[in-house]
Amino acid sequence: MPEESRATLTTERLLLRPQRVQDAGVFRRLWTERDARVPPHRRIDAEGHPTVAEIADGIRRESSRTPPGLLTVVLRESEAVIGYCGLVFDGDGDGGGERPELAFELLSAVHNRGYATEAGHAVIAWAREAGFPRLWASVWDWNLASRRALEKLGFVDTGTVVKESAYGRSLLTVREPRD
Repeated sequence: MPEESRATLTTERLLLRPQRVQDAGVFRRLWTERDARVPPHRRIDAEGHPTVAEIADGIRRESSRTPPGLLTVVLRESEAVIGYCGLVFDGDGDGGGERPELAFELLSAVHNRGYATEAGHAVIAWAREAGFPRLWASVWDWNLASRRALEKLGFVDTGTVVKESAYGRSLLTVREPRD
């Protein structure tokens, strides 16, 4: 699908746009910044995978996917790529991938500035317009910053533990439709 026909969202400080191959370097940096408690398959392995080239290949494969999906988060003022935010349908929820899950990850240099919440609000509005009024998100119990952002976005803990492992417990949260 041509990029111009895919979703682009604008907030006061952010632009959320389709991912581009040139975003791969920033996305790999996100992999390097992940907490040691994140399971190994979501961190850079001993051989240095995924590489920037492998991430770029993933972006190419996903570029033909019909939205909604993950969008690149860009600071409007500087045009710097700072992470991603959007919806995934292959998450850890017990809906077999049928539930839209909000996902976000931003570079550590921009944490604690409200960008995740701002991007999340834009994606929630986008999802509602696309016919997804109810959203889910899974979050590690130890990831207090993401749990706070989800709470600000109106997500509540369902009491369901999606995964439990040596890396912690992955909690399922939900944001119910609002009038």
